[in-house]
Formats: sequence, structure tokens, C-alpha cells
Amino acid sequence: MNVKEYMAELGQQARSASRAIAKADTSVKNRALLAMADAIDASRTELVAANAKDLEQGRINGLDDAMLDRLELKQSQIDTMIEGLRQVAALPDPIGAITDMNYLPSGIQVGKMRVPLGVIGIIYESRPNVTVEAASLCLKSGNATILRGGSEAIHSNAAVAECIQVGLQAAGLPADTVQVVKTTDREAVGELITMPEYVDVIVPRGGKGLIERISRDAKVAVIKHLDGICHVYIDEDADKSKAINVSINSKTHRYGTCNTMETLLVHEARAASILPELAERYQAIGVELRGCEATLALLPNLKAASDEDWETEYLAPILSIKLVSDMDAAIAHINRYGSHHTDSIITENYTKSRSFLREVDSSSVMVNASTRFADGFEYGLGAEIGISTDKIHARGPVGLEGLTSQKYVVLGDGHIRQ
Repeated sequence: MNVKEYMAELGQQARSASRAIAKADTSVKNRALLAMADAIDASRTELVAANAKDLEQGRINGLDDAMLDRLELKQSQIDTMIEGLRQVAALPDPIGAITDMNYLPSGIQVGKMRVPLGVIGIIYESRPNVTVEAASLCLKSGNATILRGGSEAIHSNAAVAECIQVGLQAAGLPADTVQVVKTTDREAVGELITMPEYVDVIVPRGGKGLIERISRDAKVAVIKHLDGICHVYIDEDADKSKAINVSINSKTHRYGTCNTMETLLVHEARAASILPELAERYQAIGVELRGCEATLALLPNLKAASDEDWETEYLAPILSIKLVSDMDAAIAHINRYGSHHTDSIITENYTKSRSFLREVDSSSVMVNASTRFADGFEYGLGAEIGISTDKIHARGPVGLEGLTSQKYVVLGDGHIRQ
């Protein structure tokens, strides 16, 4: 197979399909989504069998347990895929919505209409359920998509793609609206991210190495985040119970997610009253604590934190703790070492909370809430394609609206410019 020619063909087909899906009625798109859900439900046996091939090959290739766990397609995950499709079908369609319409002195009306981005390339690893999530969100937002999953999930993704095609056919939509790359050749990724004539946006979902490579080499816009170095700051005016509960949940609810807290900042005036109890709770759960010099003076049994710890996304039961003199010091630390993902303050002081919201340069900033809420479903988006920490139109969890753009619309009645 000539990979360059193959990817160019996919791009041409996607560009053509994008024009058809952009003008599809909401009812047609929803019909496709619901038909996909039914097809997946009817194909459980085939999906599990295809996934078993990937799991077997993964074990032969020496994939670790964590990767195999992400790769496995269980019945409960198939249930989630089906429910996700039905939820996306139930979401409001953003396409065509007109907002901010105002009369101007000239007599014309000017507003903005929400429109699809066009063709979205999505590159991801392991999880076969991402194939459905990505396809459903791109379809509902009026975009064509090219999906390039990892080679370790090639059989699973192909089986899911067949169900997607059943749904598209049932609604009379072009088969090329959703295309899954069939080759495992890594050259396909290089081609996909350098075809601006066919692809409008790339969304990478995977490890830091993958995302760094795509960010470096892509010739089209990229919606992405590199790290999830999230913070909780316990302020001088924090409620102790809230501080402990939010800090525990932010770290231990799940360790391997990008919205898990990696560094805890504590006002030095509250450290003695809160940290000993909090440390005991963490250690009982099995979290390794690493502290700054001031933290070690209070809790001498902890491991010393290095400068590298402040900028490390552990994705593991490890937490760095630093005492700070005030909120300004906490904000300075977050803006210096954080990844602009999610950061939270625990305080009962309204003025401080407002300052924290304004001054912390992150895609999600919270008051008295766990960082684990930084998620498309929890934000009421229904689903998400990923999380963006870039300062572009999409920042934070990217749902349907994040996969759209806006264009100005002007309404007149024979108006001419004087």
C-alpha cells in the first residue's frame, strides 16, 4: 500500500463528505447515531471476538497490564458506548444557531452563526470506545472525521467502524463521513497531520510523546493538552472539612486521569491544623507524599520533594506538598509549574476566590470543588472529544460546541454602504 496516496484518498473523500454532513438536518444526524447504537448492541459477539484478537496479540507483543486494561472491550463498556451514542443524539444541535444579533446604526443586523469546522482528524491510542465517542461528536457537530487508532486495537476499531457504517447508511449519509484508517503504518499519522487541503483540525488523544510529536509536526490546527499538572490550594480562610474532603477526592478518586491533583499547596498558617490529619488519610490509602522543606519540618517522615516534582504529572499514587505564605504565592507557583489544565482553591473568603478565578491561567479554575469535575460529562456537555489547554476557540473540555466555529451573518433589506 502506498500510504501517501491512501491518506490523500481518505482526505479527498472526507472533504467531499464534510459538505454533505454540514447541511444534514438534526433529525438525520440523530437517526444515524441511534442506528449506530442499535448496530453495536446487535454486534456484541463480533465486537468481543475482534477485541479478543487484539488482546491476544497485545500479550504476545508484551503490552503491560495497564495498556491491556485500556484495550479490553468489556460488556459494560459496550453498554457505555451505546448509552453515549443515545446521549449525543439527545443533545441540542449547535449547527445553525444564530446569536448576538444586533441592529447597527446603518440599519443592518449583524450576528454570528455556529458552523462545523469541516474535517477533523483524530489520533488516539488503545481504547476502542474512543472510536465511537469521536465519531458521534463529529457527526452531531456536522463534521466529517478521519480516525486513526493505535495498531494494538486494529481489529476492535474495524469492528466498531462496521457498526458506524451501518448507522450512516440507515440515515442516508455518505459512508465517508466517518473513516477509520485501515493501515497500522506509522507514516499514516505523518500524512494525516500534514494535509491542510483536506483536514482542518487534528485532535490527538494519547501519551505525551504522541502529542508532542503531533504538535511539532502538524501543518493544521491542533486541539490538545500535554500534561495534567493540577493543583489544590488550601487557603488561610479554608473550611477544614472541605479542605480535607476535596484534597482527598482530587487525588485518590482516580490516579491515572489528567484532572487528578498532583500538587497540594497549603497556606502556612493552616498547615499545622490540617496537614497531619490529611497526611494520615493519604498514607492510609497508600499515597506516597513528597514535601517541601517547610512541610518536612511539620511531617519529618515524608520524602523530600525536588524541583522536578513540581512539574511532574505522576498519574500514580504520589503527591507533592508545598507550604506557601499567601494566595499570591500559590497563584505564582501554579502559573509557573502548572499545565494550564485545572486548579482549585479551598476558601470561605469571597474576595480571594474571585481573585483566584481571575488570576490563575488555566482552562478550568474552581472554588471549593474537586479537580476531578473537569470533565465534559460533569460540565453538562454530554460528552467530550478531549481537553484543550490552548488559548484558542476551544479551551477546557471540548464537546459539540468546541468542534464548531462561528461566522458572521448580516441581514439587510437592500441596504448599501454610504
